[in-house]
Amino acid sequence: MTLSFPCFLLCFVDFFLPLQLPMKYVDVILPLPLEGFFTYAIPEHLLGQVKFGVRVVVPLGKSKTYTAMAVRVHDEPPTARQKDGKAVAVKEVMSVLDASPMLLPQQYQLWQWIADYYMSPIGEVYKAALPSGLKSEDGYRAKTETWVMLTEPFCQEQAQQLLGGMLKRAAKQMEMVLCLTENGGDLSKDELLNLSHGTPAVLKALADRGIVKTYEREVGRLNGGGEPHPEFAHPLNSVQQDAYNQILFQWMKKRVVLLHGVTSSGKTEIYIHLIQKAIDEGKQVLYLLPEIALTVQMTERLQRVFGNRLGIYHSKYSDAERVEIWQKQLSKHPYDIILGARSAVLLPFQRLGMVIVDEEHETSFKQQEPAPRYHARSVAIMMSEFFTLHSSFSKVLLGTATPSAESYYNAQTGKYGLVTMTERYQGMQLPEIQVVDVRDLRRRKMMSGPFSPVLLAAVRKALQAGEQVILFQNRRGFAPMVECKMCGWVPKCKNCDVSLTLHKSQNLLTCHYCGSVYTVPTVCPNCESTELRGKGYGTEKIEDEVMALFPEARVARMDLDTTRSRTAYERIISDFSAGKTNVLIGTQMVTKGLDFDRVRVVGILNADTMLNYPDFRAYEHAYTMMAQVSGRAGRKGKRGLVILQTKSAELPVIRQVVTNDYPTFYGDLLDERRAFRYPPFCHLVDVYLRHRNERIAESAATELASRLRTLFGSRVLGPDKPSVARVKQLSIRKIVIKLENGIDQKKVRECLRQVQSDLMKDSRYGALQVFYDVDPL
Repeated sequence: MTLSFPCFLLCFVDFFLPLQLPMKYVDVILPLPLEGFFTYAIPEHLLGQVKFGVRVVVPLGKSKTYTAMAVRVHDEPPTARQKDGKAVAVKEVMSVLDASPMLLPQQYQLWQWIADYYMSPIGEVYKAALPSGLKSEDGYRAKTETWVMLTEPFCQEQAQQLLGGMLKRAAKQMEMVLCLTENGGDLSKDELLNLSHGTPAVLKALADRGIVKTYEREVGRLNGGGEPHPEFAHPLNSVQQDAYNQILFQWMKKRVVLLHGVTSSGKTEIYIHLIQKAIDEGKQVLYLLPEIALTVQMTERLQRVFGNRLGIYHSKYSDAERVEIWQKQLSKHPYDIILGARSAVLLPFQRLGMVIVDEEHETSFKQQEPAPRYHARSVAIMMSEFFTLHSSFSKVLLGTATPSAESYYNAQTGKYGLVTMTERYQGMQLPEIQVVDVRDLRRRKMMSGPFSPVLLAAVRKALQAGEQVILFQNRRGFAPMVECKMCGWVPKCKNCDVSLTLHKSQNLLTCHYCGSVYTVPTVCPNCESTELRGKGYGTEKIEDEVMALFPEARVARMDLDTTRSRTAYERIISDFSAGKTNVLIGTQMVTKGLDFDRVRVVGILNADTMLNYPDFRAYEHAYTMMAQVSGRAGRKGKRGLVILQTKSAELPVIRQVVTNDYPTFYGDLLDERRAFRYPPFCHLVDVYLRHRNERIAESAATELASRLRTLFGSRVLGPDKPSVARVKQLSIRKIVIKLENGIDQKKVRECLRQVQSDLMKDSRYGALQVFYDVDPL
């Protein structure tokens, strides 16, 4: 058969055309509170650039673009979406931002676990993990510095000799050129001006003559910590050495070990020796602290030993600094040690060998708002497990003087290893704790303000002896509320169901839930009385009272209002450490492991606000805070003194704090928890519903609880109004689910998601917000 010429030509062209490659797609995570992944087509010019862990710019909707994280490249076309009866084309990736991955496989596995366990969209995990500068195309700009160099014609030695004649009458210019040549022909502008004693005008004259030119050089924002000095680590005493050896032995059997050591027993020095061992083995260490204030003191201590091998990461660092730390962790030379607060657990690590969770009992390790509501301690333990599965054996050390009920239970039942230290370093005595019954003193009219006579005498004696004092009041502001003396009217937030806190220094009323501020009223709108007064004591009012009673005192206050910036933390702590201030007033920030040499007296001004909180964990939190703040006294030198003021002196928990009897406290606590089925004998899941319309919130909560009861029966409690039932104009309802240990939690989470999905099909609940708090604190 003979082919006609046109037919032959078509076959010839078809033979030589390249084969059509199958379309490639990528699944990405968007930094939005959306479930699941989004699939985009990869255009031909980006094939090979799009791979796991790189950031890509993708379109969403009609005009928005987002920086997404690529997690899977494949050739499976997504199910076609229909719009107006026509198939909608799959949108394409617009650009690729990274040449190498910004996400590691173990990290991604951890993200998936957080999203699943804490019932949070993985987009919220991505949003929480990455610094803001990495979640937008132009969010991060490298820091640059102006440098000066000789132009190419004058780099040669012969040309430099000619410069002598050219600059014969310009001595300042010649001096600047000589300075450049003596330093390799290249210096930063600031350094050149400083070394040559020149001016910008002299530099400009040289540039105009074409002798030098300026350019921008990228410089890091991260401060170097100097050279490491392992010899600066203090040798361990016999008690510390025994604990160190026990930890290593326990790690041979258990991946997680609890170090239960009394306050000032020398746990930190043990951590330093364990860190040195880990980095000598080529591993990285994550050291988690509950409070940014603690990182200030710990940074100085660790930098003396580990120098520039130590990196610091927390929310008070600028976003650009956090971006650079993230990038460094992915480089060939990452930090060997990261010291940080809760968010540091989400950083990338290439060879993680040990995680230390110091003050593991602290509630600050639990993220509240925004989602994901993760607990850094639990995430650290899972991260260690994923590293153990993927690479080398990774270990976790939980350290505290007052273990959380869950951690101590896990240690007692053999899930964790347990090492105890019952003595303070160098045989120092634990502080003497005197309980003051303020109810009796007020009845006898011996106490009218916040200070008992015993406390005032102790403070006066300490100040006269050149010693320091810490006063603990767990309320910030001047007064927790303002009240009309005549009719009892109390100003409340318009957006939330809470009274407003008076901040005298700003002369404002503030809502501590939504941040709204109001002017202080001079007349009661209810009865027109002018007798409005602050009621109760916040840290600001305590500060005023102390300054009035002890005018010679140098007073500092540490609460959320005085520590808005990183430098504020550092200044308050360094001033108190150096003795520039001698009275420190604070909220729970002052209870968290701070180490001061000269603190003689600690005053707990009102233990009852902690004891009377309507929560099953109230006594646990109260014991922890009282024991921890007491531990700040008498850490060096003579024995410390703690004055504990309460109206409930007869309570067993007060006696247990006085005698430092944690085992008895824990035993009593466990009996209660077992009887009423609370953690550690069950897991809790709090389900919250929020809506602007209170009736819709109530209706949705009632319906959701009814549906849940068909699945979980009596495990479901509520719905109820939480203690603050309206925040930011949203009405809130709460359902509690108690899940016995051993239940299939993955199946439970699937059921919860399905029930929520079914509920949200009702058009009335289109604007309803439903979220979960797993293992709430």
